[in-house]
Amino acid sequence: MVKEKQYWLLKTEPGEWSWEDQAANGGVTKWDGVKNKQAQKHLKSMKVGDLCFFYHSGATARRVVGVVSVVREWYAAEGGDKNSEVVVDVKAVGEMRRQVDLKDMKQDGELKGFVMFRQPRLSVLPVPEKVWERICELGNGFEGDGIDIGDD
Repeated sequence: MVKEKQYWLLKTEPGEWSWEDQAANGGVTKWDGVKNKQAQKHLKSMKVGDLCFFYHSGATARRVVGVVSVVREWYAAEGGDKNSEVVVDVKAVGEMRRQVDLKDMKQDGELKGFVMFRQPRLSVLPVPEKVWERICELGNGFEGDGIDIGDD
């Protein structure tokens, strides 16, 4: 049985690791520094090929800015064991055609109940497929999604 693709949201402070850093790093990096046990559990649930929104958090920038894919499933951080910090490797897929602000997501009725609104401090979140599709719609998709939006 083939497991369906899952969707996630990864939060980062732009001053710590921005979309520009991700793109300039050959697009691939390890996603580390996650201390919360629930967020680590989500990292352990990720599979190669899963897609993740790249979300800028912080006081000045709360928005989905891009999409990354999981290219290596979880492993222990360097120098750790399987009970220590959890890491996954992600690769940039594409920048959102239009960044999607948190306030726009909160005002959208189709996103009501999204876990990010109930657990705003959680840095790794599962994203239901319908929520993924709606955020992609709000952002006019992302570069590399294979969708031609045209200039009609």
